[in-house]
Amino acid sequence: MVCSSFDQIEYFPLDGADVSTDGKWCYLVFWVVGKPTTRWNLLRKRLLEVCPKCTPSASGIFYFIPEFQQPRPPQIFLLKFWCSYDRKGLLHDVTEVLYELELTIKRVKIHTAPDGRVMDLFFITDTRELLQTSKRREETIKSLKVVLGDTMMSCDIEVAAPEVTSCLQSFLPSSVSEDIFSLPLSGELSSGVLASDSVSIIVDNALSPSHTLVQIFCQDHKGLIYDIMRTLKDYNIQISYGRFSANTKADGKKITDTHKKNALCSRLRMELIHPLRVDVVSRGPDTELLVVNPVELSGRGRPLVFYDITLALKDLNISIFSVEIGRHRINDREWEVYRILIDECDCLSATREEIKECVRKKLMGWE
Repeated sequence: MVCSSFDQIEYFPLDGADVSTDGKWCYLVFWVVGKPTTRWNLLRKRLLEVCPKCTPSASGIFYFIPEFQQPRPPQIFLLKFWCSYDRKGLLHDVTEVLYELELTIKRVKIHTAPDGRVMDLFFITDTRELLQTSKRREETIKSLKVVLGDTMMSCDIEVAAPEVTSCLQSFLPSSVSEDIFSLPLSGELSSGVLASDSVSIIVDNALSPSHTLVQIFCQDHKGLIYDIMRTLKDYNIQISYGRFSANTKADGKKITDTHKKNALCSRLRMELIHPLRVDVVSRGPDTELLVVNPVELSGRGRPLVFYDITLALKDLNISIFSVEIGRHRINDREWEVYRILIDECDCLSATREEIKECVRKKLMGWE
């Protein structure tokens, strides 16, 4: 739950946070820096959604209801719409609408016809699980109409057929080097790998008789606490108390296994130095933006990556010709891969390094 909470609040600037758990209950406090456009109701709703379900007893005390059954996979819907012409920033505007409606993008296919018309195919899931209702679909189409205006020729939402969803698996071309999936810890970085400043991790087993203190000092970036929490979650380490501020620390059950302790420190350092990979490569005669991020062992992907990518390209006034989003297992880890084919007419407006740097800064919150 703690990781899921930081997942939802990741894109709000934090001054600090306190986490305290006893194995049954969890108490979280966030000091959030708000903006005039901050949608507090949406944030509150999403935080409530990740909290375990409880039921009040006769005494008024809430008890946790354990989920013995594995959650069923969300139903996938196909959102298809035609626009009379393409425009820069269109894809980001659509992505923003879907995010506000709590619709999760699983795959995107964009096709530009010779006459300039654009067909967008979004394979999405609904966090509210209401997209099968006509009211929810009408709400979605109406919101898209507001953003797309008269350019939207048609729009339809339907349940994706099983034969369609089974064909969603994308394939990486041989030209994509596996170096981008590697995780170097030295100062020499492969092209396109994001790197924060050096990371210091101190593990102390002497301070507490029953807990391990982990102190982490590193450069701040967007999703920093999320990267720490998802790593601890992947190692099945429970937090008893944590404070995140100028000095970040988290402690859980005492870690006495030296191998596990070293593996945890190595993994934390790796995830904080290289939380994302960004590169701009050649795809035949065209230019492709490649963004890669690791997937949690629970199957959750990093939130709002596609939102930030499209926003960065919109800021650069660059149009997107096509998009492929898929998951791939490389080096015994699952990765979420975003392949964005850039309109060749816009490649002259910014160099490859400028595109990479702009996307990189947007994803890391280093604007």
